Formats: sequence, structure tokens, C-alpha cells
Amino acid sequence: MSPAFPGWVYPQRVLAHRGGGTLAPENTMAGLLEGMRRGFRAIEYDIMLARDGVAVVMHDPYLGRTVVGAGNVFDYDGLELAAMDAGSWFGRAFDGEPVPLFVEYAGFCKAHGVWMNMEIKPAPGYDIETGGTVARIAAAMFADEIAAGRWAEVPLLSSFSELALESAREVAPEVPRALLMSELPPDWERRVRAVEAVAVHVNHRHLTRELAEAVKAAGFALFCYTVNEPARARALLGWGVDAFCTDRIDLIGPG
Repeated sequence: MSPAFPGWVYPQRVLAHRGGGTLAPENTMAGLLEGMRRGFRAIEYDIMLARDGVAVVMHDPYLGRTVVGAGNVFDYDGLELAAMDAGSWFGRAFDGEPVPLFVEYAGFCKAHGVWMNMEIKPAPGYDIETGGTVARIAAAMFADEIAAGRWAEVPLLSSFSELALESAREVAPEVPRALLMSELPPDWERRVRAVEAVAVHVNHRHLTRELAEAVKAAGFALFCYTVNEPARARALLGWGVDAFCTDRIDLIGPG
């Protein structure tokens, strides 16, 4: 991590989970536009690699749940995936909604002032390639902002994969990183420092006030997923949680 990065500087405290939360198909342009329509200018979304190394916006390493088809993401090239239907599972109004290409999706977000938590979501065995590719693209896309120290505009790369984050650090150490953990294990601080992350991302269901205070006392930012009840959101913010993502963009507004 670049020593110039000052820590958590992002003004957004509430992120739309995968774009449209429960109101639109996840990880699609339709989802992103729904979140934007409701005032969100911060988003969390997932990125993995197609067979040809092209980065696409998808959560699952296989087809069938949100994308019509069969097989794995890495069985297809990027343009093949981009022609697939990622919307009809959600509702007929979204028939034919395509799988976004990462470069185009991120470019749209940047052009419209939408801050991004880019989750590196490698398919099994592709941790190093995915982490490096996402970091390289993010660094190039935000080179001017990084050079100028406009860190609030620079995306945050997060992942459950420490290999992916290590690869991202090797390729683009200047792009800030966060380590995702469902719950904090006893060695959480060692692991976070090993990938030189600026933030810890955890499942809010496993977070206590004491753990939140420990993360903040260690000098890290703290982010929670996926918070869908307003009362719980208020409690977490009261514990010092810096930000969280939500599926219920109809209940919890942007902030």
C-alpha cells in the first residue's frame, strides 16, 4: 500500500450491494441504474475473469443462477458472456440484460461519479490472474486521481482471496485494498497486515462492539456486509463501522 494513502477517506457510508440490491438483477447495468435512480453514488460489485482473461462483472464462477446457460465462467470468452442473459432470472422486464464487461461498467461508474468497492471474486484456481488484472485496470483508469492524491475517488479493491490481494499489491500497490472475512479469526490482524490492506470487511452478523473497537484501534477502516435492517445499520455505525453495503436500497437510503 502506498504510504501516501491516508486511510479511510471515502465520504460514502452506504453502498448499493451489487447495484440494485433486491430491486434489479445483481451485477448488471440495470441494477446500477436502479441504484443511481434512488440516489446511490457508491456501489459494491463482483469481478472475475472469462476464459480469454477479459474481466466481467459476475458473482458466481458458474452459469445457471443469474446467467442463463451451463458450465463455468472460464469456459467462455468475455464477449460470449457479454451476449448472455443475466436478467430474466429476476423478472421478465429484464429479459436479455447482458453480463457487463468490467472495463465498460467501471468506466460508466467513473463517468457518473459512482464510487466503487470492486470485489475481486476469482473462480477457483484463478486468484493470481484475477487480482492482477483487476488491479492493473483500476490503476490505469484512476492514474490521474492517484497521482493527485484524490483518494476519495479511487476505488477500493476487496477480496476473500489473500492470493488475489497479494497479486493486486504486486501489480498496483498504489490502489488500496481490503480483506474480506466472514468472521474475524484470532489471527485476523496478521492476515490484514500481510496483504497491506487499509480496511477489514466482515459479515455484520459476526461483528460485536468489542471486535469493531479492536479493528479501529488497530488502525484499520471497518466495512460490513450485507446490512438490510435500518436499526442494525444505526447500531453498527454507532460502534464505529465506517460503511456498509445493503440489498434493501428501498429501506436504507444512500449516505
